[in-house]
Amino acid sequence: MSNMINEIKRRRTFAIISHPDAGKTTLTEKFLLYGGAINQAGSVKGKATAKHAVSDWMEIEKERGISVTSSVLQFNYGGYCINILDTPGHQDFSEDTYRTLMAADSAVMVIDASKGVEAQTRKLFKVCVMRRIPIFTFINKMDREARDTFELLDDIEKELGIATCPINWPIGSGKEFRGVYDREHREVELFSDTHKGTSMGEVRKVSIDDSMVDGLISESQRELLEEEIELLDGASAEFSQELVDKGELSPVFFGSALTNFGVETFLRHFLEMTSSPLPRKSDKGEIDPMREQDFSAFVFKIQANMNKAHRDRIAFMRICSGEFEAGMDVFHIQGGKKVKLSQPRQMMASERKAVEKVYAGDIIGVFDPGIFSIGDTLTTSADKFAYEGIPTFAPEHFARVRQVDTMKRKQFIKGINQIAQEGAIQIFQEYNTGMEEIIVGVVGVLQFDVLKYRLESEYNVEIRMDTLPYEHIRWIENDEINLDKIVGTSDMKKIKDLKERPLLLFVNSWSVRMTEERNPGLLLAEFGRS
Repeated sequence: MSNMINEIKRRRTFAIISHPDAGKTTLTEKFLLYGGAINQAGSVKGKATAKHAVSDWMEIEKERGISVTSSVLQFNYGGYCINILDTPGHQDFSEDTYRTLMAADSAVMVIDASKGVEAQTRKLFKVCVMRRIPIFTFINKMDREARDTFELLDDIEKELGIATCPINWPIGSGKEFRGVYDREHREVELFSDTHKGTSMGEVRKVSIDDSMVDGLISESQRELLEEEIELLDGASAEFSQELVDKGELSPVFFGSALTNFGVETFLRHFLEMTSSPLPRKSDKGEIDPMREQDFSAFVFKIQANMNKAHRDRIAFMRICSGEFEAGMDVFHIQGGKKVKLSQPRQMMASERKAVEKVYAGDIIGVFDPGIFSIGDTLTTSADKFAYEGIPTFAPEHFARVRQVDTMKRKQFIKGINQIAQEGAIQIFQEYNTGMEEIIVGVVGVLQFDVLKYRLESEYNVEIRMDTLPYEHIRWIENDEINLDKIVGTSDMKKIKDLKERPLLLFVNSWSVRMTEERNPGLLLAEFGRS
């Protein structure tokens, strides 16, 4: 038991979120380099022969240089066992980011120093705030021209409604970037440039009161630093671990992932400030991994065809309590029966590693024969319970989808259903027509491109998509309702989901209110019940 608790205590499980191109993938790779998990950083962009980022494995990601799925990476560093959940950087995949954050105990927010909180990233970061987990900020690309540092902090506070506390402070930016000032230790940390793809740069730490500093940074930089620190000491929030734990205060760090400036400093501080696996809410109260000995986990992601050679389906689960051993029998709460979790794997992007034993805080992928859904609970506890569900985001874009070759109907139905089970899309049927007409709903339009690409590359099915003008979807909460008798508006469409539940689509938001007024007693909901 004591060994299990010690293993759980050294776990740190966090998600990294950012706008595309803010440098999230580069930062992730540098963490892996420090942990010895890889020995050469990849490059998402660049020549066709360049290595692709370790965390990007889907072909469309390599082609476009963006992450559209969440991958899981584990490594050891400084006595900690670290699980990084890498998330899609595009707002169109904010639903996948939310599900990933459900499996994380904290989040690292990467911001481009020249851009601040970008418009289309607000949705992603707000998803982070919704989870009320500790949020750490790494302001990246200080080796390029950056915005005013105080403006950047103000931006975060205004956009996200969260206080900031800089742990270190940049000395210059762009070509004049010399390093950072450690506020707690009153030390200047100066970095020598490192070669791309290597992990170790030389770090010189010199007390701000040491006369040596004058020979290392310019007089104007020193004066500006002293002015800014005085201003900062008077204006910024004081560090409070309690407020960090509540997700109300974000510790801020500055650096450059590309050149390693500030990366290891950030990693060390972060590991000290973030916590070991946290308790999780269930229908029998909180399950605390420090007290609950029985194994329990929940499914937060399902991914089909991660490897074309395998043609398999993997259910990713976050272990919340106890320890897991390969071949264990566990009870699948939603399925109502015991299952053997076969072929447990830990992932390094598309690389798989068989596991024998893992602990609370870890993420594993298990073979899914088609029995798991997102949000499912698995446990060995005799006192059966279910973890709180993962909400579904209402789609905002809709299209009618049909396969070009009518002979490939079977592959089309199989492919579109499997992709829907992963949570990437939601599929609906025309009312009274069955599966002949399929309507796909997505949170972001980029998901349509991914659907088209994946159906062609994984299922050999070409599709035609006709976009529909609807923007608002409502589930009907009344169990006994005759859809034919609903008096709607001219822009309303009646559809059903895969569980045969009736839904209404509207072009305009005012049509929702009008339909409710015309049908007294009709209960419309923005989210479907799982």
